[in-house]
Amino acid sequence: MDSLIAAAARALGAGDALGALKRVALRDDPPALALRGIAMAQLGEHARARELLRRAARAFGAHEDLARARCVVAEAEVALAMRDLGGSPRTLAAASATLEARADRANALHAQLIAVRRLLLLGRLDEAASALAAIDTNGLPPLLTAVAEMAAAEIALRMLRTSPAGIALARAHNAAHRTGVPALIAEVAEARAALDRPAARRLHAGGRAEPLRLNEVEALWRDTHTLLLDALRRGLRAGDTALPLARRPILFVLARALAEAWPDDVDRSELIARAFRTRRPDETHRARLRVEIGRLRALVKPLARIEASERGFKLVPLDGRQVAVLVPPIDGDQASLLALLADGAAWSTSALALALDASQRTVQRALVELEAAQRVRSIGRARAQRWLAPPLAGFTTILLLPASLPLT
Repeated sequence: MDSLIAAAARALGAGDALGALKRVALRDDPPALALRGIAMAQLGEHARARELLRRAARAFGAHEDLARARCVVAEAEVALAMRDLGGSPRTLAAASATLEARADRANALHAQLIAVRRLLLLGRLDEAASALAAIDTNGLPPLLTAVAEMAAAEIALRMLRTSPAGIALARAHNAAHRTGVPALIAEVAEARAALDRPAARRLHAGGRAEPLRLNEVEALWRDTHTLLLDALRRGLRAGDTALPLARRPILFVLARALAEAWPDDVDRSELIARAFRTRRPDETHRARLRVEIGRLRALVKPLARIEASERGFKLVPLDGRQVAVLVPPIDGDQASLLALLADGAAWSTSALALALDASQRTVQRALVELEAAQRVRSIGRARAQRWLAPPLAGFTTILLLPASLPLT
């Protein structure tokens, strides 16, 4: 390795992308191409970075498998920044194995952490937790330690375990300051600040909404003396008993209406209007309501009774529990979509569909509606089209992310 390449590599390690480019900007040999690609990625020019890294990987000879593997890892990180989530993880896994075999432990672990972060973007929390647990983080450089602890904190937060998350973020804070990289320090500080921002709202009588921080949501979520209607994950729970309703939208709407009215009852006409979206009910709607209430009554039997009243129905929790209603910090069916877009990255429709576990057509329709309301904007056209949204200020979006708060 010549002196300019070595100096550029040191500059990149310190987060000085411009300093690295000054040394290799006019060179087209494979090591210089790779370093130029990494520098462009640090400057946010991801498309150019990907092109340079691919050129570098092709230019390295057949006997330079270590260098090619490093290019693959760098390109995978660029793809993550571009929210290109559709590629196969096997290429990255193979590169990690090559790096491990050639005793480049730092880059091998970097590849594994990229895989963990990809799983987090896709909402696969259990897989991400298992993959992170398999990584030996002892003796890692401060930069990778900070990344690993940030991933551990995000997994804990999205599973609503605030105490382990706080510990992991404290370790990430210490590691980030040891690196001296301003962007990483700022990222960790932003994650720590999320602990003190409202994450959800608790509805009270009269429609008053009380903002709750993550630790307060966790306390409510685990309270055995409260029957919780959780509109974030769409279900009912009391302590360790959970009843998911995400795939039964009509039952969830009825349960929410009854929970919001507790301890009073809800008029049949109001239930019909909310569940079936009609203000002119007829006998068919009333018959359908009886059927759906019967289904809901059977489903919630372990936690509550649904009793008929003269004018409608009411929810009666078992064991003297109170009823609480937890709702997202913002209203609307596109809350998860907005939470993904608010991370500052430009998302493609296909990546959003993967993360939301929805069809591209469904996501596209939602994006068109949000664009008409001036809540998102697009850049590029056709296959190069990407979507952006302004940050959702004033609260944390962690509980809005897909699969962020499983009911079980």
